[in-house]
Amino acid sequence: YAIITVLLVITFHIVAFQQKLVPSRWSLSLESSFASVHGLVKSQVGAANERFFPFIYALFFFLLFANLNGNVPYGYALTASLIVALGLSVIIFIGVTILGLAIHKVHFFSFFLPAGTPIALVPILAPIELISYLARALSLGVRLLANLAAGHSLMKILGGFLFTLFTSSILVSILTIVPFVVFIGIVALELAVSFIQAYVFCILTASYIKDSID
Repeated sequence: YAIITVLLVITFHIVAFQQKLVPSRWSLSLESSFASVHGLVKSQVGAANERFFPFIYALFFFLLFANLNGNVPYGYALTASLIVALGLSVIIFIGVTILGLAIHKVHFFSFFLPAGTPIALVPILAPIELISYLARALSLGVRLLANLAAGHSLMKILGGFLFTLFTSSILVSILTIVPFVVFIGIVALELAVSFIQAYVFCILTASYIKDSID
């Protein structure tokens, strides 16, 4: 499914890059996505945005298509996998930590002690800040995992329940149309969540990069 996701991302870009006098819907969607991600990185990272934009851009499309794959019937949500979600989260955490150490050297550790902290509070605040920083390694992936897994589990349960109702008597099948409409609404919501979670993941990644730079 990771390979399928990468192939879908590449195919989307090949189709959208077709040079025509009148842009296609694919071209317009790619241009708007490019502008949105570029604006995100520019607002979060600041002056160094061009250096990190390719990474955030690739991350966004990988997560987006991985999320959307999970909405295909009998498909698999790659980002609802514990290994994938936490794997991405931990790798990004290690990357931004190395970036911060490379830029600031030993001064990087002042990140765990807010400016102007009284000496008496140092033994308390320093461990709290350290734990808060280390929690980023999990929180980024857990947020993505929880949202995708919860939504897809709900769709699977409701889908199986509705299938049982539709295959019963004619009267029950007719009455099942009402909950089926609600189910369609949930599916539409999950499609929106696929976009939102990819965007949120990239916003947080960009903000972590900003913290390491500054």
